[in-house]
Amino acid sequence: MLWSKTSGMTVCALALIVTLLCTGADVGHPAAPESAGDPPAPASHVHAGNEALIGESLIDYASELAASQSAESALAARMSVPQLAGQRVIYSYSGLTPPAGLLKLIREGEAAGVIFFGGNFKNRAQFIRAVGDLVAANDSRSNPARAYPLLLMTDQEGGLVRRLPGAPVLSEKQIGEIRPIASAEAAAAHAGAAAAANLLSYRLNVNLAPVLDVFRKPGDFDDQYQRSYSMRPGVVSALGADFIKAQQKGKVAATAKHFPGLGAATAAQNTDEVPVTLKLSAATIERFDEYPYRAAISAGVKLVMVSWAKYPALDPKFPAGLSSTIVQGQLRTRLGFTGVTITDAIGAGALRDYGTTQNRALLAAEAGMELILSAGENPQEGANCLAGLEKGYTSGKLGAAAFKAVVAQILALRKSLPV
Repeated sequence: MLWSKTSGMTVCALALIVTLLCTGADVGHPAAPESAGDPPAPASHVHAGNEALIGESLIDYASELAASQSAESALAARMSVPQLAGQRVIYSYSGLTPPAGLLKLIREGEAAGVIFFGGNFKNRAQFIRAVGDLVAANDSRSNPARAYPLLLMTDQEGGLVRRLPGAPVLSEKQIGEIRPIASAEAAAAHAGAAAAANLLSYRLNVNLAPVLDVFRKPGDFDDQYQRSYSMRPGVVSALGADFIKAQQKGKVAATAKHFPGLGAATAAQNTDEVPVTLKLSAATIERFDEYPYRAAISAGVKLVMVSWAKYPALDPKFPAGLSSTIVQGQLRTRLGFTGVTITDAIGAGALRDYGTTQNRALLAAEAGMELILSAGENPQEGANCLAGLEKGYTSGKLGAAAFKAVVAQILALRKSLPV
């Protein structure tokens, strides 16, 4: 998503088949894709009345993941409750030096990772030294997860949206406008490879990119900052997958965002600032906005960020990142994603009606979100997320077996990445 700060812009299978009738009138179709035929009409849709089925699916999903990650599962079983909760939190801080409180959380095994913003960067030597402090804290003997690299991430989408100097230089829109389309695909792959090389040079291992939103009108939310490849879902699908494959080949995990899609958001509909409702039919969402995620999942994308917009045709009550119907029904069950889910910024204005940071983190976890992104540039916000998750665990709202399985999956992701 997008931040109006000195740090720059943005920040924002074990599937079960549920065959249900799709309802809702079509709204605002973009033009047909260039590099693929029209997206097929959706064959199924999970309605808001199926939370019980989705909850059972999550338990089965988590249990099977735990069985497949024995070392990580054994480690999760040995962790304290604060450590289990902290392993699901991404922290942030302001300034050029990681604060003592954050380093303490990491040394105690109560952190999954850190997100960086432009305000954390002065020059290469300073930044690498700061990252080194975080890595050293993670290596502490008091941290049970010391053998697992922290998730060290930023938004390095390209163009205007870059937290750190360097590649990728071209924005998604610039890449999407290249013709012929084969040249655009080559440019997207080059951008992904260059992003990986650049972030690794700073010792980061996760990029919160690419954006897979299919924008609707010139100057809208995504287009005003050149954050969308195209108005054509086939083009977004192809270029996003090329970026993902090249970046992950370069040893940096990719994050597809903002599921199920913010392409229909107007310039004023910024979920960082205000609640956003996108009144699209289920058919439009599935056929156009979710379409690029099929290719991303096939490409093996490691993370998916879920948006804070509300999509009444899918869930009339909750924003996407707080909706089990969307997280478990659409992303897990319908599309078959088995990687790690991550929220957008937990402090977003879109969630102003959902209580404290603790409550928001708990609601997100109940919906099936695995990593909670604390982007407020204050470690206390992350600690509040930890408290919310810990409360959910001890109260039984978040089942112990499923919780530990989620932690095991996050640890497996960490294990797959370089220090």
